[in-house]
Amino acid sequence: MLRIKNQLIAASISAIIASTAQAGAISDDVVKIGVLGDMGGVYADICGPGCVIAAQMAVEDFGGTVLGKPIELVSADDQNKPDVGSAKVRQWIEDEQVDTVTGLVASSVTGAVTKVLTDNKKIALIGASASHAFTTKACSPYNAHWTYNVVALANGTVKPMVDAGKKKWFFITADYAFGHALEGVASKVIESNGGEVVGAVRAPLGTTDFSSYVLQAQSSGADVVALANAGADFINALKTSAEFGLTETMDVAGLLVFTQSALALDPDIAGGMKLTTGFYWDMDDATRQWSARFKSLHGGIPSMAHAGVYSATMHYLNSVKVAGTDASDAVMAQMKSSKPDDFFARNAKLRNDGRMVHDMYQMRIKTAAERNGDDDLFVVENVIPGEEAFGPMLAECDFK
Repeated sequence: MLRIKNQLIAASISAIIASTAQAGAISDDVVKIGVLGDMGGVYADICGPGCVIAAQMAVEDFGGTVLGKPIELVSADDQNKPDVGSAKVRQWIEDEQVDTVTGLVASSVTGAVTKVLTDNKKIALIGASASHAFTTKACSPYNAHWTYNVVALANGTVKPMVDAGKKKWFFITADYAFGHALEGVASKVIESNGGEVVGAVRAPLGTTDFSSYVLQAQSSGADVVALANAGADFINALKTSAEFGLTETMDVAGLLVFTQSALALDPDIAGGMKLTTGFYWDMDDATRQWSARFKSLHGGIPSMAHAGVYSATMHYLNSVKVAGTDASDAVMAQMKSSKPDDFFARNAKLRNDGRMVHDMYQMRIKTAAERNGDDDLFVVENVIPGEEAFGPMLAECDFK
């Protein structure tokens, strides 16, 4: 009996030691997550206050603590300026001991921020940026690019249109890293499938008057005018195209269309447009349940960026728990070894290059006659397997 009691005491002591060691592995006794986004500019609806809410939902669903320590959120407006975003993240790391940063919408800002995070061995949970640079030329062992990228958008939207005989393309492109990357990747898809790019113009971020760009597109002789922009820029460009009659004579392809953009457009203008997305609120019971919660907090349906930020944050916290520490190298190793699986991440895995590969979806915007309510926007036409959508990993970015 004494031997059994001693064994139980020893086991209890071991459990206490293990628990203490595990709890002590959390730096500064708190796991702190920074949410960086556009809180009032052209991308605010895509990943601004809504991304803060999505991250907070993940923290609450996780239980508010990990390994016995509290989880805290901080947030900031990067104003779509790389210097503002990188300065804020540097301050977060140096003064507030932030462990990871999510949100991250404008690719130019994300490029500056990921350099700061990598230099400090902190994980970037990239929830809303489109450029594929973060898993190619600017890849890092600390990048987790979650929701979508320009490769998936081009493969999902452009290739089927070229295959259907739409061979001549003209681009109206956002004049910064995201737009350049989207135009470049889409052009390669067009040309490799027998099409040609007959022209392109670049419009500064936040342009409100697209008339001169639309006139150039009209005179190009293109079959398709591709809008390589997003948010308010996409809305303004498409509205101007309709006003000038371009949509009556040419196809218009929105290469990055969020639900908020579709909501802001008259279905007589946007109805029938094809697009590619990583998430839609009305796909099944799981997406509808989460989206209803989000809408009750935010006042509107979620974008794929909101869903992606929730999913990335939840996978990060689960990985901290399993790894027994918030040390970035151990957490990232766990994130890559365990598969994300939630209402957003379908058939998903985080590759060694930091690309979160998952199912993408070809959608069509519903016409007015097809809609059963204000939020009834898209029809799912095809599911694109992740490896087909995102393409292969570069050997030089294989961070094993």
